[in-house]
Amino acid sequence: MMAQQVNSPPLKRPRADRGAEEEPDSSGGFTFSQEPTLDQIRAMQNQFARERDWDQFHSPRNLLLAMVGEVGEVAELFQWRGEVKEGLPDWSEKDKKHLSQELSDVLIYLVRLAEKCQVDLPAATVEKIKLNKQKYPAHQVYGSSKKYTEYATPEKNSS
Repeated sequence: MMAQQVNSPPLKRPRADRGAEEEPDSSGGFTFSQEPTLDQIRAMQNQFARERDWDQFHSPRNLLLAMVGEVGEVAELFQWRGEVKEGLPDWSEKDKKHLSQELSDVLIYLVRLAEKCQVDLPAATVEKIKLNKQKYPAHQVYGSSKKYTEYATPEKNSS
């Protein structure tokens, strides 16, 4: 099911360090549903696979290849459309629904792959964002799309 756009003020999100709060999300008002969580999605997919005796096929390699196939299906939806505006105002409801289904397939495989590789995806994501903040200091990269290797950062200067 596709998340609905919310016109209320953005919610403050709890930080990973338990208890402290971050700045409100300033992405323009869109937020994801609070549930299901990634762990609930993981559990639902586990049950789905167990009920069908598919766990035997869900090796990390197979899950990765399946996910790449689903990413290809997402790319196919964007192919030949040129630039696409945020919120997809020029897309039909049928196309938006199709996109939501394909993106959900990608997420399901990603969560399943993370589980099989024993990667705590939420924790790893928080850590990766911290690393990206170091690679891309806002004061240095603001408004630029250059790769971090094109900037003189403390990390780069110490190597």
